[in-house]
Amino acid sequence: MNPSRTLRIAAMAAALTYSASSQTTPPAPPPQSGALQSNPQPQPWTPQAMNSLRQSASSKTEFTLDHQMLILASKLDPNNEDLRRVIAGISGISVRNYRYSKPWSYDPEALESLKEEYRQAGWKQLMARHDKNGSAGVTDLWVRLDNNAISNAAILVAKATEVDFFVVTGSISPVDISHLGGHFGIPPIEGGVVIPNKQP
Repeated sequence: MNPSRTLRIAAMAAALTYSASSQTTPPAPPPQSGALQSNPQPQPWTPQAMNSLRQSASSKTEFTLDHQMLILASKLDPNNEDLRRVIAGISGISVRNYRYSKPWSYDPEALESLKEEYRQAGWKQLMARHDKNGSAGVTDLWVRLDNNAISNAAILVAKATEVDFFVVTGSISPVDISHLGGHFGIPPIEGGVVIPNKQP
């Protein structure tokens, strides 16, 4: 992942969102204490193990693109019909990028704890690519299923001096996840994503 490119996408989307809102009616005053806010944005669930990876990082980049910002950011690639179709069903993408001053200085047990948290929460792991000699790191993909359809997906890419973590919320398919690869900082997913047809 290229952090500068990801930040550029987030900044451009935020700028476009601000520009669009500044041309409409003035924003309503903040709600009074105890008043209900309309359309609150739910925060994606994050395993506790991410805190350990975050604390030991020398630099951190964290942001979330909501549905409107994703639509605006997708205009950077106007000829990609598949991307626009996928974004139509996505409510948001959360991005975490942690960098470390020394190779493999983060706690490897945190990665195992993260996997266990996903298992206990009922998520299914669809991809687990671990390089034999450790030089290329780890690429894991988990999904949360709702009536045999993917409602959430999480992608972890752990390298020697960098950990990237992406959470996609919304109604998506295995093909949709593949189309997101290479966009918004999400790495390309070679070979696509297949849900195993196994009975529990």
